[in-house]
Amino acid sequence: MIMLPAFFQRLNRREQVLSMIVGGALFLLLNLFIWSSLLGAASAARADVAVRKTAREQQSVFLKERKLWKKREEWLKNNQPTLKSPVEASALLDQVKQTAGKHNILLENPAIGSGDSNANYQGVFASVETKGPWPPLVRFLHEVQQPESFVVFENVQLAIDGTDPTMMRGKFKIARWFAPK
Repeated sequence: MIMLPAFFQRLNRREQVLSMIVGGALFLLLNLFIWSSLLGAASAARADVAVRKTAREQQSVFLKERKLWKKREEWLKNNQPTLKSPVEASALLDQVKQTAGKHNILLENPAIGSGDSNANYQGVFASVETKGPWPPLVRFLHEVQQPESFVVFENVQLAIDGTDPTMMRGKFKIARWFAPK
């Protein structure tokens, strides 16, 4: 026979059933809380393992390609130009104008400025709007952005001209990246 505590024995049958229901509900809620915490922790651990596994795979690729990245870094040190003055922005705009003229691309609203500087580069930019047929525009974009020139398109917006569907309109923020300070 099970010995029940004295306070429980003093309760009438209804109170005993009610207290057992409340106790059972508390037990289930406590178990639910504990299990959800454990399952949540296990899920978070699996996600963390997946992130770490991906990072490890990336690191292994970098280690395998270490010579290639050293070679690229050396090439950058030897070939990336240095920023001599803010006049470089107008030289970039002149280069863009010359290339656009070569491919019969109309340039509108040219503007120049100094760009971002960070640990990898310091930049100057030229903003232009263009109008021209698609094939010459592609050749223009290809010629302007060559690895040896360190010119990048930081922002590109292309759309078909509303008045002439054979023409493309573009807004470009073109930057030249120089060696960091």
